[in-house]
Amino acid sequence: MEDDSGQGGLRDRIARQGEDALGKLAQDLLENPLVNSAITRAFGARERAVQAQEAALGALNLPSAADVERLTRRLRSVSQRMEGIEEAVDRLDQRLAGMSEPGAALDERLGALERQLSKLSIEITHLANALDATPAPVPREQERLEVGEPVAAPPKRRSGGKKKAA
Repeated sequence: MEDDSGQGGLRDRIARQGEDALGKLAQDLLENPLVNSAITRAFGARERAVQAQEAALGALNLPSAADVERLTRRLRSVSQRMEGIEEAVDRLDQRLAGMSEPGAALDERLGALERQLSKLSIEITHLANALDATPAPVPREQERLEVGEPVAAPPKRRSGGKKKAA
């Protein structure tokens, strides 16, 4: 059993030393100005190549990878919207199926509509009768006076004071 644990420990130590050596080598390479400038130029060349590729594909009227990605996202969006519409149509279909079955719900709704119609017809009848009725007589105080007719003095009001005892 000690052999297994000894080999595992040795293996772990070698793996750790290898990782440390690779990390140190990568750090030294990145700190080297010659390697750093070469990496920068390589990334710049890659970007220019991507731009040239997109221009060439555009000239040939072919979609680029970015175009395909945008189209894929758009299709996913449309697909999700269609799923939502399908679910709404299914719910509506279920409601309509429930309404088409002979039941009390439809009868109740029809009865409520009939009651509202009868109330409206009664109100319309009352309004028509009120419009046909003769206007109420105008009080004497509100009658119009003729131009040459003298104005009658309004009746005197009693004062609100206390009455004298007789």
